Amino acid sequence: MKIQLCYASSRQGLADNLIDDLSNILTRARDFNAKNLVFGVLYYANNAYFQCLEGEDFIVLPLFESIKRDPRHQDIVEFEIKKIRKYSFKNWSMKYVQKSSKVDIFFHGLGCEEFMPSVLNEQNVQGMLEALLHENQSYIRKRVGLNQRGIHPYL
Repeated sequence: MKIQLCYASSRQGLADNLIDDLSNILTRARDFNAKNLVFGVLYYANNAYFQCLEGEDFIVLPLFESIKRDPRHQDIVEFEIKKIRKYSFKNWSMKYVQKSSKVDIFFHGLGCEEFMPSVLNEQNVQGMLEALLHENQSYIRKRVGLNQRGIHPYL
């Protein structure tokens, strides 16, 4: 059965590791999802994640159990699991959206100054998904040291 599972969580970790954490999460998710026909979106802002996973229940449910054990997430809030006929995020094994104006506008409509996943509930989570669906995918720029750019200090 095709399902859609959404959750929000607080980020656990040092600010210095944020780029590495996001890069690792996206690399692993995209690899696993492409092999298992799982689709979705990950949003990160204000030290919090929102993620939607779509796929067959026998794949998505165990995947979410492993996410719940990931030490980078804490205070996980799971929203209603919905049976779906078609995938909203079929074009992405894992779309990534960083802090965006469409999401900010959505949260302003809820009376919030910024992204606050704690105000999401079963009635308004669809609005969040719509904002993410119509937002452009973001790309993470990895920090690159001098040696990785081909620049070598003089001895």
